[in-house]
Amino acid sequence: MAESQLPETVRVAVDAPQHSGLTAPLDYASEQALAPGSLVRVPLGRRELLGVVWPGEAAAPDVALRPVAAVFDALPPLGQDWCRLLEFAAGYYQRSVGELSSAVLPPQLRELSPDQLAARLRKLERKAAKSAAPTEPARPVLNGEQAEAVARIEAQRASAVPKPLLLFGVTGSGKTEVYLRAAEAALAAGRQVLVLVPEINLTPQLEARFTERFAALLPEPLAIVSLHSALTPAQRLQNWLAAHLGRARLVLGTRLAVFASLPDLGLIVVDEEHDPSYKQQDGARYSARDLAVWRAHDLKVPVVLGSATPSLESWQHAESGRYERLTMKLRAAGGDLPRVRLFDMKSLAATPGVTTALTAPLLGALRERLDRGEQSLVFLNRRGYAPVLHCGECQWKSDCPHCSAWRVFHKRDRTLRCHHCGFTERVPSACPNCGNHDIAPIGRGTERLEEQLAEALPGARVLRIDADSTRRKGELEAQLKAVHDGDVDILVGTQMITKGHDFQRIRFVAAVNPDGALFSSDFRAPERLFALLMQAGGRAGRGASGEHPAEMWVQTWHRDHALYQALARHDYVRFATDQLAERRSASLPPFSHLALLRAEARTAEAAQAFLAAAAELVQDAEVLVYPPVPHAVARVADVERMQMLVEAGQRARLQARLRAWMPALIALKKEHKAVLRWAVDVDPLAI
Repeated sequence: MAESQLPETVRVAVDAPQHSGLTAPLDYASEQALAPGSLVRVPLGRRELLGVVWPGEAAAPDVALRPVAAVFDALPPLGQDWCRLLEFAAGYYQRSVGELSSAVLPPQLRELSPDQLAARLRKLERKAAKSAAPTEPARPVLNGEQAEAVARIEAQRASAVPKPLLLFGVTGSGKTEVYLRAAEAALAAGRQVLVLVPEINLTPQLEARFTERFAALLPEPLAIVSLHSALTPAQRLQNWLAAHLGRARLVLGTRLAVFASLPDLGLIVVDEEHDPSYKQQDGARYSARDLAVWRAHDLKVPVVLGSATPSLESWQHAESGRYERLTMKLRAAGGDLPRVRLFDMKSLAATPGVTTALTAPLLGALRERLDRGEQSLVFLNRRGYAPVLHCGECQWKSDCPHCSAWRVFHKRDRTLRCHHCGFTERVPSACPNCGNHDIAPIGRGTERLEEQLAEALPGARVLRIDADSTRRKGELEAQLKAVHDGDVDILVGTQMITKGHDFQRIRFVAAVNPDGALFSSDFRAPERLFALLMQAGGRAGRGASGEHPAEMWVQTWHRDHALYQALARHDYVRFATDQLAERRSASLPPFSHLALLRAEARTAEAAQAFLAAAAELVQDAEVLVYPPVPHAVARVADVERMQMLVEAGQRARLQARLRAWMPALIALKKEHKAVLRWAVDVDPLAI
């Protein structure tokens, strides 16, 4: 063969099984030179997989290489910056670039041939233009705080090395308007904008607002797209292609959208940056918030992290000067923050039969609001009718046979359902243990609360919004519309309704039974509870001031707890200062750095043996390895789960130890065949 006809050697990132130990890109032969970022199909074993040509020089082959099977040459290569983002994320979260790229690219790409993808691209080009030229919408006048925030974001955009910006604004302070103005400036400069939200149910709401504002500026089809898991595979591929080709100028999405291919990215916004939903909980356990900050730093573009209750990590970065803090203390509509009333449950007489959720004073307060035609929100972070069914004779409870958890009683469809493994059975007519027919629910979920409110307040229009009531497509949008239209008097729900929703008519919020998180073994539980209650309270009084002040009612047995006292004053700064002092004294994040090694097996002994053997491999005085312990829910779907905490004072030290540990763990798994799965979780959110 003439030298000019020798095949090229290319490195390809491909999703190889973890146990194979193939973590780096693999070498293949190619008949043509391929630019880094090109999509290809390559053989691996007996399969043919999607792969990405990876940057870097391939080593001279000492064996005959398998050839690239097909090249997606109709698609421009993924950018060098996208490859850098994947390289960083894979290294930091201890995964292979092939596994991560396979997970973050649209699933339909794996199924299409180059010809089929070329046909999709032609279809994308034929998208008809919008018929009517939209008019420019009226923009609200910014208050002083909003104008200052927009000016400082613009100043960072002009900076050679922009700092991340923490937009600390009370609920209802108009943070979304600041995002819109910052996005407008970036779009006018010809750049793309990425806006991340924590939950899918917030995406349509935000998309409608951005579309309305930018319809005149971005009239082309697919100029504004969303990326999230609720899209069909075809929609997700279409929107991803529009972003990658530069047709989509504004991309809104949940955590996965942080990996969108955006060749002209000029601004990143992370709304509700404190939200735990930004952390992926399986596979590559990445934090989209942290990757957004890294991506902005790499591209030297501004990133705006917005929240009324910032994560303590972000707050500490702002305190140390690593982030620039923008503060907005006033509500944009001029309304006051709701007055917080801490109702002391100990003040109630210990009367048999008195419910601990719907107390008489709370019902009285709801009735007053009802009589005035005002909307109320009752927040309980537990769905279902009741946590368990219970037999008074033999003390049987509705446990799950496959998990170390209770099955929840759902009255509407008369089922007992495990929220961990999904195991569902019809409610038994009698106790399965002793045959007693008198089995009763214990505790309370949103379904039961909805029923009791309807009974206690006849004529009130009560609506429940939670994961059970919004399962079918379109249900959530219809229910939220009913709230906005004033067709609901009392809204009952879980944390799903406390985040980001702009309910203009709600004047009263009640949180019932929130105390459980005060005494959790997880050191982050107080931070999550405070954020949740502040966000829930923030749904009240967002419209113009009414004759009667908006109010938040918290029913608690621990009225004097520092968390509730800070909440009553809307004093996030005091809460954050106290929590950071506690974290510093205990050497907890953000003053130390953690990773969890998780193992799953049919027996707890097998999982523990693997973790104990793994601990012996860590010989480092600066890295502390704690003994293995069961997961909070130790057994799910008949699989026992154990975990082991690894701690280091320096992030670089922890990363170096994890990098050295990974190959040894892959080898160790081959010795511990009883272990079904293992994974490393860097910067875990729950312990």
